[in-house]
Amino acid sequence: MNNFKKPDASLWQGRKSNTHLYLHEKVICTDILKKETKKTIAILSYACDVGVKRNQGRVGAVTGPEAIVRQLAKMPNHLKKDTQLLDVGTVFCIDENMEQAQQTLAKTVTSLLKNNNFPIVLGGGHDIAYGHYNGILNAVEKHKTIGIINFDAHFDLRANTNGNNSGTPFFQIAEDYKTNNRPFKYLTLGIREDANDASLFKTAKELGVTVIKNEDFNLHQTKNIQEQISSFINNVDVVYTTIDLDGFSSAYAAGVSAPSPMGFSPDIALQCLQTIIKSGKLISVDIAEMNPEYDIDNQTAKLAASLAHTILHSI
Repeated sequence: MNNFKKPDASLWQGRKSNTHLYLHEKVICTDILKKETKKTIAILSYACDVGVKRNQGRVGAVTGPEAIVRQLAKMPNHLKKDTQLLDVGTVFCIDENMEQAQQTLAKTVTSLLKNNNFPIVLGGGHDIAYGHYNGILNAVEKHKTIGIINFDAHFDLRANTNGNNSGTPFFQIAEDYKTNNRPFKYLTLGIREDANDASLFKTAKELGVTVIKNEDFNLHQTKNIQEQISSFINNVDVVYTTIDLDGFSSAYAAGVSAPSPMGFSPDIALQCLQTIIKSGKLISVDIAEMNPEYDIDNQTAKLAASLAHTILHSI
């Protein structure tokens, strides 16, 4: 695959302990995938923001994965000795061919899952979701139902009449499901009315999307939110979770393609992640829309890295 790069070990830098106290000392950089017999977590990067450009957003997310890895590398390692942490490389975009990058991403995710790895995919625009989802679809048994849980301000259900972009991935998935006569299971957390027009709410309703709006997505509503998440998970076989950083308030995440001060806070996101993880059905995760061009003191990159840190230590 000519749009796939081997992992860059130079990104994994930090304090030295020589006793694996930090993740940069724990990680193994390899693009050789083999059947794993012990718990293995694989970091995969998706360096593409062509979908953001097509969606008339602020470009810059192409370097998002690198920014996240640099912050993750410095963080403490609390993994068990027999847990492997791999950096397996980067899918990138050639000549703005986003669809080819998505295909490579899908193939890589499928290979990771079939080799008993848990993928954490770092982006990159939210077009990451279409490639990532198809990788999961090709890896699980055909009779299994995949539930999508999206932490996001946006539905990303725009019709792709004029082409695919970072705002169309879940519409594309839903259309594929219509063709294959399979159920579309989609839960959104943090949807904002000031970020989605009426037609998108109409599409979501027609598709049976479960919606928790941003005004209800806070710690005061934790019990109700967790009940809705658990109910959703109980009706699917496996869960794919995608975290769009622009769902967070710009107080926490200024370095995104579409920032807003009206987003949610990390505390409720972390609570929900624990509910999802404890279900035992989580199969893969991605973190999207990291845009270093607009970050402030690496705070958004640190937020993304902390989310990844939480996930890899909790699964």
